[in-house]
Order: sequence, then C-alpha cells, then structure tokens
Amino acid sequence: MTYPPTSATPLLVTGGTGTLGGHVVPLLRAAGHEVRVLTRRARPADPGGVTYVTGDLSTGEGVEQAVDGVHTVLHLAGGPKGDDTATRTLVRAAARADVRHLAYISVVGADRVPLAWLRTKLESERAVADSGIGWTVLRAAQFHELTLTMIGKMTRLPVLPVPGGLRLQPVAAREVAARLAELTLAEPAGRVPDMTGPEVLDLATLAHSYLELRGGRRRPKLPVRIPGKAGRAYRSGQNLTLEDALVGKVTWAEFLTERVAV
Repeated sequence: MTYPPTSATPLLVTGGTGTLGGHVVPLLRAAGHEVRVLTRRARPADPGGVTYVTGDLSTGEGVEQAVDGVHTVLHLAGGPKGDDTATRTLVRAAARADVRHLAYISVVGADRVPLAWLRTKLESERAVADSGIGWTVLRAAQFHELTLTMIGKMTRLPVLPVPGGLRLQPVAAREVAARLAELTLAEPAGRVPDMTGPEVLDLATLAHSYLELRGGRRRPKLPVRIPGKAGRAYRSGQNLTLEDALVGKVTWAEFLTERVAV
C-alpha cells in the first residue's frame, strides 16, 4: 500500500467521540480523508462528513463490518478495564479485513507501573505488535483534560489528599491528537517516542494552580502514601518519561487559563 492512505479509502477510528477522538477526527477530515467512527450506540448523521458505525469491541458485534474496506485503523477506545480484550477483538477483525496499518494510543509507564489497568494497556500494545499488521504505538502522558477532572474532584474535599512522591507530566490532548493524526497518515512506525507535557508537577502544585485561578481557598494537605509496588513505582518516577520524549508546548497554567472560568 502507498502511504499516506488515499482519501478514497476510509479510515476507522475507535473512541472517536471521546476527549482525544474529538480532536483527532476533525484533523483527519481536514486532511481530506473519509472517516468512520466506531460507536456502541447509533448516532445521527454528521454534517461534517463523519460516518458513524455501530459496534461493540467488548462483544465483537459489528466490528467486522466496521473494518470492512478499511486500510488504516486508529484505536483510541479505552476504559478502566477490558482494554486488552477489546484490542484483541479489533486486531482479529482487522487482520481478516486486510487492514494495513493499525495505530494505537497507550500510556507512559505501561510497562513499568504495576497497576491492573496499565497491564491491559501493555497487553493491548503486545496484541497490536503481534497482529501481523503494520503498526504504530504512541504512549502519552496524562491529558490536561483528565488531570483537570481529577483535580476538580480532589479540591471539593475538605482536605487535599497529596500522595507523596506522585508527579505528573500533563499534556494537551490536542497536541497528542496532532501527533496521532500525523502518525496515522504515515507509514507504520512501530513504537515511537513517548509524548509528554512540558512540565513535571506534583499534585499539590496542580491543585493550588487550579484553586488560585478559581479564587478558591487553599485546603489543608493530607499526606497519603500509595502502598505496595505501585507506590514505589510512582515515587521513583516510573510513570514519567524524562528523556527522549516528544514534549508538548501547552503548560498546565496555559490550559487552565483557557478552560477554567474564574
């Protein structure tokens, strides 16, 4: 197959209605490509030219029809559990449909932090790499958007829980989306450099920035120790990529200024 894919061949995006998909799909459309988005529930026709197809990666229902005639798949769909099962379902259908490129978004530290949901990400990476299909995997740090959701919940508590040693490298979803669009339309590249945000920040700093912008009072801090192997991994920075990463430009403060009304 010649890369980039021709505009006559549709691209399939799973998770295209989520935070990341909401940025990626318009970029693929703007590049002139027909885009199918796999959804679990039927959706009305999109005036922007996106075709929604109904299917469920957890059961396999509708997935073969979704990949039929597709040469490139961008797999963004994910959840708190079952990602490995869903990815294997997609991989099997894609292989039978003669898909030529399967791109997948994973998480920084998937192979280093011993948490169940990260193990499903790692198993998903392995399923993609072992699929026999040309593949690309990008690991990204926590999105600013998801970090904001977490901080918003934390700051509603009477005290601010602060897990000792936990640091994040939040990155703007739109910057990750731009990188994914570029990778999806290029030749399969295997595992590419991780993508992170421009700062390493602890939770207290993230929370205080948010409270200052909202005009809220500072909460008393409650030190919390993350137990076990996962705690040791986080305290030693195994969820971070400090070298050889592609680093985004949007800072946490810049993101907050855009998104949070005083």
